[in-house]
Amino acid sequence: MFSTLRSACVALALLAPAAAMAQSAQKPNILYIVADDLGWNDVGFRSKDLSTPTIDQLANDGAVLDQFYVQPMCTPTRAALMTGRYPMRYGLQSFVILPEQTYGIPLDEKLLPQVLKEAGYDTAIIGKWHLGHADTKLWPRQRGFDYQYGALIGEIDYFTHKVHGTTDWYRNNKKLDEPGYVTTLLGKDAVRYIEKHDAKKPMFMYLAFTAPHTPFQAPKEYIDRFKSIPDANRRTYAAMIAAMDDQIAAVLKALDKKGMRNNTIIVFHSDNGGVKSATFAGQIATSGDFPANNGVYREGKGSLYEGGTRAAALVNWPGRIKPGKVDQPMHVVDMMPTLVKQAGASLSGTKPLDGMDVWPTLSQGAPSPRKEIVYNIEMFRGAVRQGDWKLFWRTTLPAKVELYDLAKDPGETKNLAAENQPVVAELQKRIDDLAKQMAPSLFFQATFKSYMGRHVPGPVFPSPNDDAFFSQGD
Repeated sequence: MFSTLRSACVALALLAPAAAMAQSAQKPNILYIVADDLGWNDVGFRSKDLSTPTIDQLANDGAVLDQFYVQPMCTPTRAALMTGRYPMRYGLQSFVILPEQTYGIPLDEKLLPQVLKEAGYDTAIIGKWHLGHADTKLWPRQRGFDYQYGALIGEIDYFTHKVHGTTDWYRNNKKLDEPGYVTTLLGKDAVRYIEKHDAKKPMFMYLAFTAPHTPFQAPKEYIDRFKSIPDANRRTYAAMIAAMDDQIAAVLKALDKKGMRNNTIIVFHSDNGGVKSATFAGQIATSGDFPANNGVYREGKGSLYEGGTRAAALVNWPGRIKPGKVDQPMHVVDMMPTLVKQAGASLSGTKPLDGMDVWPTLSQGAPSPRKEIVYNIEMFRGAVRQGDWKLFWRTTLPAKVELYDLAKDPGETKNLAAENQPVVAELQKRIDDLAKQMAPSLFFQATFKSYMGRHVPGPVFPSPNDDAFFSQGD
């Protein structure tokens, strides 16, 4: 009896480390959630003005990223995430891809889903793409995603799924005509995907909500939750965020039920700051005041000030991410190499990355390896940060140079350029050097070609003479 018991104990002792090794060798699932035009302060873990209990719980149990930078607009940020490279390197640095434009993220760029798919991941995009829609070669299914559901462009009516009368709603390359509120449909589809997923295989899900991008629309039951908010746009905006939070809750519940939650890295952030200017509000008409709250940070979407580029962000992985605030600079380009390393994947075939592995910073709050933030480099403006010094340089006449000490002045209220000329000269040289590496803007090439030929019916988009677009920094 004792010998049998002893044999059983030995067997268990041998099995335990083997099981632990198998668990540690298992590739993590990745759930990457992006909100659209979400203000810095428009989450409950930053302000009690709005209700986001699910996002707040992820923040409380994970790392809140206080210096997480993105590009100032949608397409550039999503391109930076997918490539780990600054959009200026392949022509996506300016504005967004408009419905009538035919370009997209260049086909010679190897994207994050392609890298993860090669490492054995099931890859799914549920939500907004906005990296090329005019040619199927540019679509998600052709760029590494096994499964696709949602909008190819993104700014659509939340109930009809249309923009300018055209439906923008697809599943696996086939246009869909189905009823439902966009945010709810995306959440339900994500749940269905998880329920059907083979948990023995790692999953990468890119859950890209359109909320709370314009137009400001939400189901009545959500709007009624915020009757105490007097402003109609702010009330609906809050409802849109609450609907997104509810769908994230449903997705987390599905992960739990499937036994996947504890081995899932969750990243959440906005694609840019909240909208504060009509120039960047979108193509579907919106009236009234813009409701986003970017806290102490100046301006918002489209701007190279902090309000346009510092995003509400968090990362969560039970037992692997130390809870707390991480007040260290990092950029969305860092997410590709960071996640790829955690996935045990290879970056073979990618072009030289601008991103770097920031896992020790994300998981333990270690000092960031990133000493520089490149906000954006365009033909008419650029901004770069080194240490606490940030230089904004508008090159269109009348040119303007602004220098800020972000440690002392995060709201960018006091221009210190005049009394710090050596710093200005050094950072201007850095911007100019980066500009020499810049590919021509595909947006401006397409826009100029359009107006040189025939006027495109529809909204009037920014041109080189549009003061609101080109005078950022006044």
